[in-house]
Amino acid sequence: MKRKFSDRANWRRVLRKSYSCLSLDGEEFKGLVTFYHIHELRDPLWKEYNGRRLCLADRGYLWMQHFPKGEHFVVTTMFDDKGRVVQWYIDVCKTQGLTEQKVPWFDDLYLDVVVLPSGEVFLMDEDELEDALRTGDVTGKDAALARKTAGKLLSNIRNGRFRYFTLSLKHRKTLLSRTGEAKES
Repeated sequence: MKRKFSDRANWRRVLRKSYSCLSLDGEEFKGLVTFYHIHELRDPLWKEYNGRRLCLADRGYLWMQHFPKGEHFVVTTMFDDKGRVVQWYIDVCKTQGLTEQKVPWFDDLYLDVVVLPSGEVFLMDEDELEDALRTGDVTGKDAALARKTAGKLLSNIRNGRFRYFTLSLKHRKTLLSRTGEAKES
């Protein structure tokens, strides 16, 4: 199981970025929200879905992550340089935490759900979960948690009950001004 950190300190593709993290404890959302703004990078990051190629990271892009308290998922909303959503990437995780330096992290359970603004939904990396189970990297209990969480996410998305689509747009608009461009590197 991989531990992933929201500041992406080891991401060699990015040459200059700004990063910030806010803690929220409101009615709509309880947890942490991070902002990873890409200012300069070696090469853009591209991904293909059903034959359609999307740029996920380039100069001026913003990756905003929601770490909802008590949940087994983390939502990354990727915005392009014009502020448009490129995709929502939902990592299924075993647990979340915070480093001593106040950087949120999660222990990835391999399964991911990708939602495009067109409404297309993809369940990703089922093969990686099966490989991790076979090699003992995750337990049967971990795999069951991953499948249950992914199923719940997919059901909420299909039934229009996944609030992070609208919440990400709202938080980008209202919280980005509060973060400034702190911790640029």
